[in-house]
Amino acid sequence: MPRVLIADKLSPAAVDIFRQRGVDADVKTGLTKDELLKIIGDYDGLAVRSATKADKDVIAAARALKVIGRAGIGVDNVDIPAATAAGVVVMNTPFGNSITTAEHAIAMMFALARQLPAADASTQAGKWEKNRFMGVELYGKTLGLIGAGNIGSIVADRARGLKMKVAAYDPFLSPERAVEIGVEKVELEDLLARADVITLHTPLTDKTRNILSAENLAKTKKGVLIVNCARGGLVDEVALRKLLDEGHVGGAAFDVFVEEPAKENPLFGAENFIATPHLGASTVEAQENVALQVAEQMSDYLLTGAVTNALNSPSVTAEEAPRLKPFVALADKLGLLAGQMVDFGVKAIDIAYEGEVAKLNTRPLTAAALAGVMRPMLAEINMVSAPAVAKERGITVSESKQDDSPIYESLVRITVTTEKGKRSFAGSVLAGAPRVIEVKGMDLDAPFSNTMLYVNNLDKPGFIGNLGALLAEANVNIATFNLGRVAAGEDAIAMVGIDQAPNDGLVEKIRALPHVKEARTLRF
Repeated sequence: MPRVLIADKLSPAAVDIFRQRGVDADVKTGLTKDELLKIIGDYDGLAVRSATKADKDVIAAARALKVIGRAGIGVDNVDIPAATAAGVVVMNTPFGNSITTAEHAIAMMFALARQLPAADASTQAGKWEKNRFMGVELYGKTLGLIGAGNIGSIVADRARGLKMKVAAYDPFLSPERAVEIGVEKVELEDLLARADVITLHTPLTDKTRNILSAENLAKTKKGVLIVNCARGGLVDEVALRKLLDEGHVGGAAFDVFVEEPAKENPLFGAENFIATPHLGASTVEAQENVALQVAEQMSDYLLTGAVTNALNSPSVTAEEAPRLKPFVALADKLGLLAGQMVDFGVKAIDIAYEGEVAKLNTRPLTAAALAGVMRPMLAEINMVSAPAVAKERGITVSESKQDDSPIYESLVRITVTTEKGKRSFAGSVLAGAPRVIEVKGMDLDAPFSNTMLYVNNLDKPGFIGNLGALLAEANVNIATFNLGRVAAGEDAIAMVGIDQAPNDGLVEKIRALPHVKEARTLRF
């Protein structure tokens, strides 16, 4: 009988599901890291919420561990790369607490608009400061959504019910989907200038970290209200405190913080600042939903091998897995390449299969490619949720198949259509490993490295030497170096595998080299 450790508080109904399905479930909450390390080796599964940290030490000690289930969407407390290396499937429950989190954001917006916490404290202290607490109506105001996915679209629906105007910034929101959910699709600059209230509903990724930076906060309307019930780190907390003190920002309400538990924070004590201790998913209904889902998903995997809502494992049958595995890796990495190379709203994604791969079950490959394309902006997306998320955001997804491939035994090509045009990337599996074989219509043959530099330049003498000199000066070692070009003196690309991640200053120096048109860091 498989054994699961429930390390955080879950609904008793989850325990019942495990035991009814034939899984032995032990409930041991509040464990210290040392206590967890001592016992985790005895379990096949680990069920957590957000308190227990399944870091690389815990995963290394978990000799029998096969699956980690997160009752909720965020997986900041799980070391996914370590789990993947150890062959541990990581699952979450991405849709169980959407309504609850959206309602919390709306509640915070009302509390800010009418200064409810301060007014409550003042009144209960025996003061009657009726003239002090002059509120603002939400009716007719413009709500700016940063992120219009599942939770953001629910917030938009509730806001429209309040007769607010809703403008949304989301690179993955298509114009058609914007019309469907009743929002105006805008660029971030426009949102900052127009919004009376800004709410954030996006994961924390390299692209969204400090999306409300000091610079962007300064572009907002005077008196703007800011609500963050998504992830700590989306807003520059120090810069926000300054603007609150100066009166430029009229108020802010945060449920999440850069450091949690938030015992201290730059925002604490600011006038018209409201804080709650990460309560977004804390309702009876939401906790029941995610607990039941995680118990069912983990039981299915441990007993039958079925994979649902996995962040690091494809949904394939046991028979298909050996043949699909290298192509799943290729589709994921090729998609991740495309996602990191696209800076504008995605309208369509086409995946073409040529040769032997076209004869396989390509659905998990397409799901892996979609997840890869969207992961730079949606860190918590996975192969199971990717098709639904793409549909939800109005992204057109298409597949094409061709039995023959002119050069390679199998070829996968991903074409991403954005508001600015199309970009295409092709790859193949050679000697069991995924490789990039075409970028911008230029042939090359490059293996994937954990960290890579992409440079688009004019093919002129001296470029390679100048690039190598900059990397050497920065003590960045070159692991692989692959080139492609249209013709001598024309468009060219370099895909450079490197052992050390370059800082922003180094990338700017590369961009400043003669004949360089584009340079960026890629992570796989």
